[in-house]
Amino acid sequence: MSKVCIYGLIGNPVYHSLSPLMHNAALRKLKIKAKYKLFSLREDELQGFFSNLKKENIRGLNITIPYKERILYDVNGLKNSAVFSIGAANTVVVDKVGRIKFFNTDYLGFLRHIAELKLEPSKTAIIGAGGAAKALCFALGKKKTREVSIYDIDNFRSLAIMKRFNDIFPDTKFKAVGSVEELSLKDKDLLINASSVGMKEEDPLLVKPQMLHPGLFVYDLIYNPKETKLLKLAKESGLKFSNGLGMLFYQGVESLNLWIRPKKAPEETMRSALEKACLPRPIAGPACPAPMGGACSAYGGE
Repeated sequence: MSKVCIYGLIGNPVYHSLSPLMHNAALRKLKIKAKYKLFSLREDELQGFFSNLKKENIRGLNITIPYKERILYDVNGLKNSAVFSIGAANTVVVDKVGRIKFFNTDYLGFLRHIAELKLEPSKTAIIGAGGAAKALCFALGKKKTREVSIYDIDNFRSLAIMKRFNDIFPDTKFKAVGSVEELSLKDKDLLINASSVGMKEEDPLLVKPQMLHPGLFVYDLIYNPKETKLLKLAKESGLKFSNGLGMLFYQGVESLNLWIRPKKAPEETMRSALEKACLPRPIAGPACPAPMGGACSAYGGE
């Protein structure tokens, strides 16, 4: 009798994630003998966990905060060109002989979601400079966005992103700034929160109301709580907005396609599982047509 294949999410914390709902629904739909689980790991547990992948019949993983970058240093594996360029991975494929291959589907998920939202950003501001922000910068560079300004409390991280992506994408100007005010939101058409600020009730609101303007779209990768302080501000200001549930969905589709190829992920099954989990209806700002431009419970870039 063949063993059940295991897929899952590693990070810390992971209790919030909706990934098991959509992936297990997809695996049942495809009649694949497999299960998607959550693995909450400390950093000192990563290497031991990865050394046992073949033994535990773990065939694929998603990676969430805080390990999207760290994993590439702590674990040996093959990296595709996108992972090399981004410097972060959110997906692992384990082949039949136990070889580890790193991929990044975060940037693909973001591109698919903003296409669904009909966004064509020209000047973008990003709060946060971690692995998710790197994937966003890669996506925006591929779209030839004119300008991307990045703020992080750790200025070294935002400077490193600026240098990395200015070297890769000469048609896009990446800038590191020293404060939220220096993001100059008045001349931006897209603001993205790619940090974890907003997941906790006590987290501050980093953006002041006077920084906003009617032409600004506000995108928050967090989807737990249902309405972050940033999204609430956007709603109260009459702006269009969305969070990262759509990005979660699309990166999950792309990850599952890597794990089960040549089979294809059943997108409608996965979408339905997420939307049922997020009843009442997902939050989206005024005139946001996408049903997945919503909110529920975590962080879009898993």
